[in-house]
Amino acid sequence: MSNQAPNEARVIPLRPPAARPGTARPASERPAGSPPRPGPAPHEPLRQAPTPHEPLRSAPAPKEPLWRNLVGDVLRRERLAQERTLKDVADAARISMPYLSEVERGRKEASSEVLAAAAHALGLGLGDLLSLAQSELTRHADRSRGRAGSPYDGFCLAA
Repeated sequence: MSNQAPNEARVIPLRPPAARPGTARPASERPAGSPPRPGPAPHEPLRQAPTPHEPLRSAPAPKEPLWRNLVGDVLRRERLAQERTLKDVADAARISMPYLSEVERGRKEASSEVLAAAAHALGLGLGDLLSLAQSELTRHADRSRGRAGSPYDGFCLAA
């Protein structure tokens, strides 16, 4: 048996101290003949090694919006334009109010059935909803490329 009190926990390290990242044994504790651990000398600053496979970037490109965010924005904008409450639309669509809220905020990736129900509750068809979201996506793409209009005015379908 152990001489520890029953309510005390023992801490067992998963790795020995020398194997933990960021710890190195002093030369006096290393086995004879073992080479020193590779790395910068203590007086040298750490440098980031250049990677030949990474292209040079001057500024990060604007992030493309997620489809669920675009659809959620369209649903919310249409609901507010009709001056309807979240509860009213959720009841008409027969989906829960918290779930519809999460869909509008882009937190949930809604199924096509849920999107169709929400669109119909707002007086839209599923095609109308997806077309409005597609317009938002092309508008965002045009802004990120610095163009005023898009030469492509196609219809986008989502699975």
